[in-house]
Amino acid sequence: MSEPRRLEVLRAIVEDYVHSREPVGSKALVDRHRLGVSSATIRNDMAVLEEEGLIAAPHTSSGRIPTDKGYRLFVDRISEVKPLSAPEKKAIQTLLEGADDLDDVMDRTVRLLAQLTNQVAVVQFPRVGGASVRHIEFVLLAPQQILVVLIASNGTVQQRIVRTPAAIQEAELAELRQRILSAVSGVKLSGLPAELGVALAQLPPALRAHGGTIIRALEQLAGLGRDDRILLAGTANLARSTGDFPLSIGPILEALEEQVVMLRLLSEMEYDARGISVRIGSENPYGGLSGASVVATGYGPDAGAKLGVLGPTRMDYPTTMAAVRAVARYLSRILEE
Repeated sequence: MSEPRRLEVLRAIVEDYVHSREPVGSKALVDRHRLGVSSATIRNDMAVLEEEGLIAAPHTSSGRIPTDKGYRLFVDRISEVKPLSAPEKKAIQTLLEGADDLDDVMDRTVRLLAQLTNQVAVVQFPRVGGASVRHIEFVLLAPQQILVVLIASNGTVQQRIVRTPAAIQEAELAELRQRILSAVSGVKLSGLPAELGVALAQLPPALRAHGGTIIRALEQLAGLGRDDRILLAGTANLARSTGDFPLSIGPILEALEEQVVMLRLLSEMEYDARGISVRIGSENPYGGLSGASVVATGYGPDAGAKLGVLGPTRMDYPTTMAAVRAVARYLSRILEE
């Protein structure tokens, strides 16, 4: 089969499944799309797509649905993010420019994004003058148990008990504390994960396993101690999509409530040439979100803060990407004024 037609068949399956929520058969594709070939040819094409792991048959259905891999190929083939319609742009402008203060701007932004996409909207709301690392402490509670303490410049104290892969000596723990503290003292909590990554790479091999365990705990504590927060809107949209999640929406709701998870996910997302980042299903590194997709982008003077939407993998990606990018641009413009 030809490569262009394979992509065209995949695109048609994605679009039909997103629209109808029903598995898509070859006859429906021929009826709805001008593919210029017979049902038999489409069936052959679908068989190849299935062999490549791009579509799958749910249960015993004769139709097919896209897999995470299929959605990924579809999203990667979207060459340009389409602009929103003039009325949509006007609605965004009118709503955001009518806000009274920064809190109101952010609240309107997240509600608007949820309304435009019918998904859960997420906005990272950075507070001015983010906190930094004042001190860290590691306390050996047992041969394989350490209390990790992070004290921030804003006075917050976060702590967590971690278990190391093997027993650790007091002298090793003291050396780890000295090395890590010298690397991160005074560092903004927002930039701590990056600095901790550098510190881990510079540890002696003998300390790296223990250091990795401690550094992961510090990253989590930094998220708890940051001045940033997450604003959400449209959580009820998830409840209307329960059939799209393989198990339940419970783990996804928990991940949304656990702001550290969302802050970390958004901070890790890297943008492509279109200025958008899309994580699909199993591409999300946090188990609770493996059944969902996240579309995000940056906003603000340096695009350092993030906004986006979370929803089922059966998402209208082109429309969602357009809405996320448009709202981010208007928000940036307002914040610069």
